[in-house]
Amino acid sequence: MDNLKQITVTSPLFPPLEEFTPYLEDIWKRKWLTNNGHYHEELEKALCEYLGVKHLCLFSNGTLALITALQALRITGEVITTPYSFVATTHSLWWNGIKPVFVDIEPETFNLDPEKIEAAITPKTTAIMPVHVYGNPCNMEAIQAIADKYGLRVIYDAAHAFGVSKEGSSVMNNGDLSILSFHATKTYSTIEGGAIVCHDAKMKQRIDYLKNFGFAGETTVVAPGINAKMDEVRSAYGLLGLKYVDRAIARRKLATLRYREELQGIEGISFMEDMPGVTHNYSYFPIFIDEKAYGMSRDALYEKMKEANVFGRRYFYPLITEFSTYRGLDSAKPENLPVANKIADRVICLPMHHELADEDLARVIALIKKTK
Repeated sequence: MDNLKQITVTSPLFPPLEEFTPYLEDIWKRKWLTNNGHYHEELEKALCEYLGVKHLCLFSNGTLALITALQALRITGEVITTPYSFVATTHSLWWNGIKPVFVDIEPETFNLDPEKIEAAITPKTTAIMPVHVYGNPCNMEAIQAIADKYGLRVIYDAAHAFGVSKEGSSVMNNGDLSILSFHATKTYSTIEGGAIVCHDAKMKQRIDYLKNFGFAGETTVVAPGINAKMDEVRSAYGLLGLKYVDRAIARRKLATLRYREELQGIEGISFMEDMPGVTHNYSYFPIFIDEKAYGMSRDALYEKMKEANVFGRRYFYPLITEFSTYRGLDSAKPENLPVANKIADRVICLPMHHELADEDLARVIALIKKTK
């Protein structure tokens, strides 16, 4: 695999400033800065086409999109979800007065384990909120079968899953709603931003009302909405960024292949391979440390990397269930979540971004290979 040895950037992976300037000048001329402006509407259309979905509602960030999705479906009571995610997943439930019920994750994908869901369902359960962890699709067929059996809604936290498809179809076409994040750290970014993907025009209209205070006209408010609109500047940045996202994903794939090639066979280090039939976006590259076999703990390696100015991330650690808001819940007890606790104690996500140079990757790999 010598062709992976040199992956130096040969073309721009981020929108150059000179390409963004005309957008800013046009926004200034139009004098329309927010509230469904020209670039906002264009970006919604462009993202629907790119992602292969029917309807998409832009948001100022992914957390507000999650909160609004629960409002749009009128979710109450209890929602079954994963402890292995970013806290925004369950914070969105808490802000809606909904009790999260945690179930364990699959040992191979680290996604919500469908085999554990039914045992957690109670008369108060109204929905399931799985996460496509690291952009790897959940077992959507099994989750939907359970939801159909018990009359539950399914809301996917798809923050990591931009552009991901399975068997040629976007993962966003599953469940009742899917929520995206366009934060600056993501494969595709609007600096800050997010979106809800839905399947019919009526639901899109309801979501659009909710993200704009509930206004359905100049003097008509139909619901207690919130202010979660995306402005024109970030919409324009998103339109420009969409032109570069394919080459950015390709670059991340090369970095992923380099990591796999170099770390293959190191005792005590494991990592994920591509899932069959899935088009990945290579958002993250997590490795998992077996301290006994590797000769160094996960935290020791993490600190060693930091000392060398290599910033990995223990993502996701601690588990959501370790935080004070949630640790008192019965479903948060460690004995109920053995797989999630094991993975959280072993994971480090290695540096992964569009412009990782060959020498950057070499530094990271060298640090991991040298355990003493």
